[in-house]
Amino acid sequence: MAQNASKKNFVGIDLGGTNIKVGVLNDAGETLTRLSIPTLVEKGADDATKRMAEAVDAAIKDAGLTPDDVARVGLGSPGTLDLPSGMLIRPSNLPGWNFFPIRDRLAEYSGLPVTFAHDGPAAAFAEYWVGAGKGEQGLIVLTLGTGVGCGIVLDGHVWNGIHSHGGESGHNIIDTSENARLCKCGQRGHLEAYASATGVTNRTIEYIEAEFKSSLSERVKARERNDQVPKMVFEEAENGDELAIQIVKETARYLSYGIVSLIHTLDPSCILLGGAMTFGGDSTKTGRMFLELVKQETCSRIFLYLAERLRFDYATLGNDAGYIGAAGLARQEWEEEQAAEESQV
Repeated sequence: MAQNASKKNFVGIDLGGTNIKVGVLNDAGETLTRLSIPTLVEKGADDATKRMAEAVDAAIKDAGLTPDDVARVGLGSPGTLDLPSGMLIRPSNLPGWNFFPIRDRLAEYSGLPVTFAHDGPAAAFAEYWVGAGKGEQGLIVLTLGTGVGCGIVLDGHVWNGIHSHGGESGHNIIDTSENARLCKCGQRGHLEAYASATGVTNRTIEYIEAEFKSSLSERVKARERNDQVPKMVFEEAENGDELAIQIVKETARYLSYGIVSLIHTLDPSCILLGGAMTFGGDSTKTGRMFLELVKQETCSRIFLYLAERLRFDYATLGNDAGYIGAAGLARQEWEEEQAAEESQV
């Protein structure tokens, strides 16, 4: 790996509620080395940031580099954030880390400049830089998991919004009825309440309680935990269970409602789906069916001119997208700084 020492390299960090992933990448977006450390939320933000800096140093050494070979660090974090000030505000999965200046503290502990980003948009930038969205000028990545995350890349730049909350599209309203499903944020009718793993679980349990008979019904009734339900839906859909297939189809339709609003607002060239709840993704018949249904349901509700030009696909970088995108955003900020300095000469 020492042959990369002559080039500028970048470190990407994906801060999660359970683990912190750290990767060293070269200028081409290739991962030289990566590692993971526990977040240990209960020990507080400052302790985690110190260990994060130690992990950065360890990863750089493992790549056969020195800090002088690294131009910048990128940090992707869950929200809520104030990006201009580098501040964690009230991150829901990092309790007690409120109003912590994580960007500047990490720069202090690591001795390297830090680019601060939302984790969802960072993952989207990774797909734009070296993943399934490479070269797309208008890219939207929807991440389906416990919630519905979203990252938007327009003309090569992540759209963060004016108040650091651009792309909170899981909270777009798709149901205005008084008895609309309750989102975990406390509001009703949000996309996340219908098309996330949580939404799939709740809808599935309601079908079972209504005495829908199927192989899925028996498995769900015998479940040990609710978070097992989306996987059961996928597995039974693969086996041809009618109820499971119906739930997959409904999920595609609900997701399309949110995507339609994004398309008519942003006019992207590509929609990518990622996350843990893609029903097996492109490698399974259910996953391929799900993507095709999302495309069909969406295109039936948008202008024909747009429908003929949009690409739908799955994201390809998986769990590595967070740190890759954070490094990519660090690289972009470094390049912009270099260009600004050269223009002043």
